[in-house]
Amino acid sequence: MNIDSIDKIEELLKEKSSVEILSDFLNQQVRDWPLANGNFKGLEKVEEKEFGFDGFKMKVQFNPERIRSSAAKVDKKSIENRACFLCLDKLPAEQGGIAQGKEYVVLVNPFPIIPQHFTIPKVDHVDQSFMDNLEGMLSLVKDMQGYTLFYNGPKCGASAPDHMHFQGGNKGFMPVEEEYFALKENADLLVKSEEIEVRAFNHYLRKMISVETTNAEELIAVVSKFYNAFAAMQAEEKEPMLNVICSYVDGKYIMHLFPRKLHRPTQYFAEGDDQILISPASVDFGGVFITPRREDFEKITAEDIEDIFNQVCVDEDVFSLLCEKIKA
Repeated sequence: MNIDSIDKIEELLKEKSSVEILSDFLNQQVRDWPLANGNFKGLEKVEEKEFGFDGFKMKVQFNPERIRSSAAKVDKKSIENRACFLCLDKLPAEQGGIAQGKEYVVLVNPFPIIPQHFTIPKVDHVDQSFMDNLEGMLSLVKDMQGYTLFYNGPKCGASAPDHMHFQGGNKGFMPVEEEYFALKENADLLVKSEEIEVRAFNHYLRKMISVETTNAEELIAVVSKFYNAFAAMQAEEKEPMLNVICSYVDGKYIMHLFPRKLHRPTQYFAEGDDQILISPASVDFGGVFITPRREDFEKITAEDIEDIFNQVCVDEDVFSLLCEKIKA
C-alpha cells in the first residue's frame, strides 16, 4: 500500500460524513477480504454478560479470536523475530486503507472486538509513544466523529509496541462513554474554566482522570502536565504505563486517562483453574473485559474484575499526587 495512492479522509469528508465513509469502507473490506469477513461474522456469535456495580457496570465478552492479542508476546526478542504487521508494505494484498494526512492510515482491524473496529497506524515505523502523537490523536478523532479512539501503551495492551498506532470503534460500545456523563458530577473536580473541566474518578474500580474541553491546546497542556509528572514516577519505563480513550462529541474533546503500574495481573500467569487469560487494555478499562477462552468467560466474577483492576492500576497515593499536580 502506498500512502499517496489511497483515498484521503479529508477529501472524502467534503461529500460524506465520517460515519458514512468508514461504514462504507468497512463493508467493502468485509465483502472482499475473507479473513475480515469470517471474523466480523464471528462477532454475531460473541457472548456477553454484565456485572453491576454502584452506579455503573462491567461487561464481559467471550471472543475466541482475540487470543492473538491477549496472549501476544511483546518482549523485545519476540518483536525482533516477527515482521511488523502494521507497516504498509507488509499488509495483506486484500487490506485497503484511508489516509489521514501524510502520517496515519485507517485500516479495518481483521480481529474485531467492536462492530466497527479500526486500527490506525502511523505511516512511519516508530515505537508506540503517546505524547509524541497526542496532536495526531486529536486530529484523527475530529475527522472520525461518531467513533471513539483509544491508545494502548507499550506495556498496556499494545500487541505491536514497536509500531505507533491507535485503534477506534463506533461510539457507545464501551460503557465509560455514557457513564462518564452520569457519574462526573460526583467525581473530584480538579480544574474548571469556561473552556475545560478536569475530573478524577477514584471510585470506579479503575483510576481515571477525564478531560473535557472545546480547546485542543488546553487539553494538551493539562495532559502534558499529567504525563510529565507520571513519567517522573515511573522513570524506569520508556513511557509511563497508560491507556487512553478519546472522542469528539458536540464540539468537545473528551479524553479519559488510565494510569497503571502493571501490565498483566497474577491471574494471567496462574496455572490450572486459577488462570484467567486477561491482559487488560483500553477496551477493558472502558468497561468491556475481553475473554478469549470460554472457561474464563464462564468463571470470571465481579470480585475477579475488581481484583484485576486493583493490581494493574496505580496505588491511591500515586493517583492523589497526580491529581495534585494537575490542580497546581
